[in-house]
Amino acid sequence: MDIVPIILSILGLILGFGVGYYVAGKAAQTKIVDAEAQAKVIRSEAQGEAKALLKEKTLEAKEEWHKRKQDFENKTQSSRDKLLNLEKQIKNREENIDKKLEIVTRKEKQLQTLDRDVGQKSKKIEKKLAEVETLVEEQNTRLERITGMSREDALKYLMENLENEAKAAAAHLIKEIRDEAKLNAKREAQKVVVQAIQRTASDHAIETTVSVVNLSSEDMKGRIIGREGRNIRAFEAATGVDLIIDDTPEAVIISGFDPFRRQVAKIALERLMSDGRIHPSRIEELVNKTEKELEEEIRQEGENALLELNIHNVHPELVRLVGKMKYRSSYGQNLLHHSIEVAYLCGIMAVELGFDPRLAKRAGLLHDVGKCVDRNIEGPHALLGYELAKRYKEHPIVANAIGAHHEDIEMESPIAAIVQACDGISGARPGARRESLENYIKRLEKLESIAGSFEGVNKTYAIQAGREIRVIVEPERVDDLLADQLANDIAARVENELEYPGQIRVTIVREYRSTSFAK
Repeated sequence: MDIVPIILSILGLILGFGVGYYVAGKAAQTKIVDAEAQAKVIRSEAQGEAKALLKEKTLEAKEEWHKRKQDFENKTQSSRDKLLNLEKQIKNREENIDKKLEIVTRKEKQLQTLDRDVGQKSKKIEKKLAEVETLVEEQNTRLERITGMSREDALKYLMENLENEAKAAAAHLIKEIRDEAKLNAKREAQKVVVQAIQRTASDHAIETTVSVVNLSSEDMKGRIIGREGRNIRAFEAATGVDLIIDDTPEAVIISGFDPFRRQVAKIALERLMSDGRIHPSRIEELVNKTEKELEEEIRQEGENALLELNIHNVHPELVRLVGKMKYRSSYGQNLLHHSIEVAYLCGIMAVELGFDPRLAKRAGLLHDVGKCVDRNIEGPHALLGYELAKRYKEHPIVANAIGAHHEDIEMESPIAAIVQACDGISGARPGARRESLENYIKRLEKLESIAGSFEGVNKTYAIQAGREIRVIVEPERVDDLLADQLANDIAARVENELEYPGQIRVTIVREYRSTSFAK
């Protein structure tokens, strides 16, 4: 009884196992069928994509092949065109060569014909010359017999007459050439100078030696002076100028010969009054700051001047010195304005005379750069500028023009003469430079004393603001030839002993009067 349940249990297990195995097999078979169906779908999609991709790539390959084929055909056509052009050129050249060869052949035949003709004519000429020599010999013999002179004496007489006639004709021709050259040279020089001056037309520039600073109130004067004058002493020591505080209402005067120091002092004083803190340490601080700012302004002024004149590739130190000219003056004329004016004049004259205007303008701008170097360096400003130009690799013509514009060295190019002339024009034009009355009177007196120191001079008069000296001589002691020499001697001494702008004309007046009385 106990075995039956066990057997039944075993049979149940076997039956359950079989049923499970059958169900599992069916499920697996179903999955396999689904997987195969899915694989077929994927395979068909992949084949479709592959065909589409193949078709796309095939089209791209065809397009690329057509493109390259077209490029190849274009290049081939271009090469063919070039070859055709070359063939045409070669064919034309061959035709030209054939024509030239034909011309040369024709010329050779003509030359051969001419050679034959020349040979025949030469023989005829030689025959005629022999006949002429025979005739001349016969005539000379007859002339000797008629005149009673030998051939050598007659030839000498004839040569002397011809020589005298030639000398007279040459002297007359030389005089005409000289007169014409003087007239043309003067006319052309006047034309060039007038054109240059008219085209620049610079403003008149007059500098002073004082600057005025306006005050907000009279109480500010006391603050500027400070306790026991310590503020004003510190200010003058820091700036190197004299600060004049007098009865002028609401104003103080800054006095000094250096325009740069005056400008530093003026700006620093205005800033001190605006700031309100006026004491020695603040004064020194503001003066140093103002000097640095003005140094930068100087460099900017130099660059602006070069830009205005269209001048490039200038050494930075020369640019700084050009800007420094703004705070320098010569006879009251601002040095930077003067140098720019000279540069314009040089450029205009160089163009009129056929020289390089760029070098002329460069030399004109830098001609007075030696005036801006350290005052501890001694020497004429022209030579100092010449050394600076050589040190900073300026063109040799520019350096020579700088050094020679006051004839400290010999001029090596016409541009040096142009710079010298333009410097004189800029300084001598009316109102360009200011001269004190005392110096002006001394110069006139010196001019009259130089002219009066020569023998035979009766009276001297400086006229036209010292631009001409009239010298009246004693006619008994000075004749016409000596008058010319006297004018040259006076002009030479004036050049050596006087400093003056422009030029001075020396005019000798010689008048002879004969007097008699009827009784």
